[in-house]
Amino acid sequence: MKTAVLLLAYGGPNSLADIPAYLLDIRGGRETPQSLIDEISHRYEAIGGSSPLLRITQSAAAKLQERIGLPVYVGMRHWSPWIKDVVAQMAADGVRQAVVICMAPHYSSLSIGAYRRRLDEALAQLERPFEVHFVESWHTQPEYIDAVAANVRLALERFAPEERDDAFVVFTAHSLPAFILERGEPYDRQLRETASLLAQKLNLPAERWSFSYQSAANTGVPWLGPQIEEFIVELAQRGEKNVIVAPIGFIADHVEVLYDIDIGVQAIACEHGVRVERPPMLNDSPAMVSILAALVEEALQATPFGQR
Repeated sequence: MKTAVLLLAYGGPNSLADIPAYLLDIRGGRETPQSLIDEISHRYEAIGGSSPLLRITQSAAAKLQERIGLPVYVGMRHWSPWIKDVVAQMAADGVRQAVVICMAPHYSSLSIGAYRRRLDEALAQLERPFEVHFVESWHTQPEYIDAVAANVRLALERFAPEERDDAFVVFTAHSLPAFILERGEPYDRQLRETASLLAQKLNLPAERWSFSYQSAANTGVPWLGPQIEEFIVELAQRGEKNVIVAPIGFIADHVEVLYDIDIGVQAIACEHGVRVERPPMLNDSPAMVSILAALVEEALQATPFGQR
């Protein structure tokens, strides 16, 4: 029984020319206004013209494969390599069972649930679908908490010693439409649990850290808040001068980090006299590979095929 691992990530355009098709997939085939294409193109142009997400995820997969001795595949939700194509390749390669991990730690039906739906659709197209163990969330995994805390410490070290105790830490994650709270989904709760565990690990006093959302879309419905841009202004008005913005809903560099934080938030912070530092993302670091290896091991121990 050939066992494999499948890592799923959001996907991103390989070039500026890919952006219209990329947005078309994200929008479920609905026509994209030219103004939105122009705005997204501007953001990608500002970070180099493409997304580094696929390269980072494939590098992490290669390192994980070497670490655990199982084949590791990568599928993207909104760009190539498409989940359906990768699943078909896995079946052709003789995979009969797979541990599936989304490269995002917190569950929502709009995020992780969407990955699961794409996976199930792909499996349904196979003549002989293989078994899967789908890891729905890993927001409290000890290795993940330790790794993010270590990176926050690196950001703290960029401040002078006398400034570190006064630095305010804001943990962030991608906002989603607020109606998920009415559905009772765990997304907001899981994020705040992660933030609380990190604050404990970092020995942050309750008054020296908070949680905020980022990257809300303009869809005409309320999104989860507060938004980091507004919160930075609030912190400035409270007299904060040194702030760490630490994304916890993201594990890799991509546009929501490289543009929304590194360019957008930085511009607002500079305008209000606030210094913002961002910790490095986990990307394909040894820590990230250890996190994934632990998730695979836990999944195999919890499934019948892990003992075959």
